[in-house]
Amino acid sequence: MMRVGLLGCGNVGGIIAEKKNGINIKAVYDSAYSSAKRLAGATGAVACENFEDFLAQDIDIVVEAASVSAVYEHAEEVLLSGKDIVILSVGALSDSEFKDRLVSVAGENNRKIRIPSGAVMGIDNLKIGQISKLSKLLLRTTKNPRSLRVDTKERTLVFSGRADECIKKFPKNINVAIALELASGREVDVELWADPAVEKNTHEIFAEGDFGNFYLKIENNPSPQNPATSYLAALSIIVLLKNLEKPLIIGT
Repeated sequence: MMRVGLLGCGNVGGIIAEKKNGINIKAVYDSAYSSAKRLAGATGAVACENFEDFLAQDIDIVVEAASVSAVYEHAEEVLLSGKDIVILSVGALSDSEFKDRLVSVAGENNRKIRIPSGAVMGIDNLKIGQISKLSKLLLRTTKNPRSLRVDTKERTLVFSGRADECIKKFPKNINVAIALELASGREVDVELWADPAVEKNTHEIFAEGDFGNFYLKIENNPSPQNPATSYLAALSIIVLLKNLEKPLIIGT
């Protein structure tokens, strides 16, 4: 069974630990050591006080469930240590220079960078954009103003443009767009709306191309312990890990 190290012991890490579904969590690390110790108690994993000790543990793959800054700080080191990495905070890869360096390091060390589907569905079929041009790819995200730290009493468009520009203004709210770009191989147009009438984060995906067209709407329940986090995003990591070693693969 693949041995997992958790980088980030907050809300998402807690969900992975609670619903691990046979996943073998061997080590945990968080910049707040108290959080690592708490999660270690729930999983039987080793709580590591520094990142060097964490990488020295008997693990095969590191799951990042922390932050964009954690990806910048630790992802390359993980790959150089001979371990694969799952990146949830995929917004870090909007930096093309950083992304290209990580991909190069992974290739040179025969490692894999894995991106979970996160807070949306439909990513798998968007991979056709890598071989057949998509004429349109639009992500329309709607969140409560509290989540965006926007003060408005009515539905308001707070951003319209490219994903890489949106992430500069709303760095914690656009991981989905970067995941869509990586899957489809093209830029994503983004509309970000603040709506005081909604409590669930809503993502609408519009795609058109030689294949035809599709529209997908996802209304995400918030995580029980942290309304700012999508429950679906945490579950998507568990599914990814659960299927890594299966002999039957579904999807592209």
